[in-house]
Amino acid sequence: MPRQTIELRVKRQDTPTGRSRWEEFSLPWQPNMNVVACLMEIRKHPVTKQGQATTPVHWEASCLEEVCGSCTMLVNGKPRQSCTALVDSLGEGAIVLEPLTKFPVVRDLQVDRSPMFDALKRVKAWIPIDGTYDLGAGPRLSPAEQETEYAFSRCMTCGCCMEVCPQYNDHSEFIGPAPIAQVRLFNSHPTGRMNAQERLDAIMGRGGLADCGNAQLCVEACPKEIPLTEAFGELGRQVTLSWLRQLFSK
Repeated sequence: MPRQTIELRVKRQDTPTGRSRWEEFSLPWQPNMNVVACLMEIRKHPVTKQGQATTPVHWEASCLEEVCGSCTMLVNGKPRQSCTALVDSLGEGAIVLEPLTKFPVVRDLQVDRSPMFDALKRVKAWIPIDGTYDLGAGPRLSPAEQETEYAFSRCMTCGCCMEVCPQYNDHSEFIGPAPIAQVRLFNSHPTGRMNAQERLDAIMGRGGLADCGNAQLCVEACPKEIPLTEAFGELGRQVTLSWLRQLFSK
């Protein structure tokens, strides 16, 4: 028998330092609803299941196509994008929504992913072309290289891999799977290789590749099925060669 209502249990927090609380909501079921649609319905009528007026639930969203990663939250305890979390696929019972736990809460279901973006800066996850003059045609890539790089370029910095990583937490300096995988991407690019050593130096230090515990939960959680463990393996090879070169050049 199809749902008649949609029951939501939302973890809320008014400020970054405020105390969290739970609120329950009940909505009429409609076909093809996702979690974002439910939150939009609550925004129209911010009243709890118990009939108490409240504030609209705060969350973040942009593309609504599982591309930007901004709407990522815990849905029934699993990190995923709320735009592709269809109500009818979430089973029976209340749908539980919580913010990611590995990033600071801004308000309600929105978190600050700045630590992940700062890690991308640390590993220089870009190709330094200033655009002041014409460089001509770019280097040609084989179909095999294109296929490999495309897999890593799909990262949307959603934070799912960071959320499930046991080594990424408040007590560790580990920068996490997503930034390290971007080193793999840019070091494989013909132009990006010019700065490959700088990126390797960044992940050879504290909080870098050696801090990965190889739990491999990141691969299971990645919504884009990025081969993260392949990145760690290849970068392990690059780091070892770099270390040997430095050792024997002294």
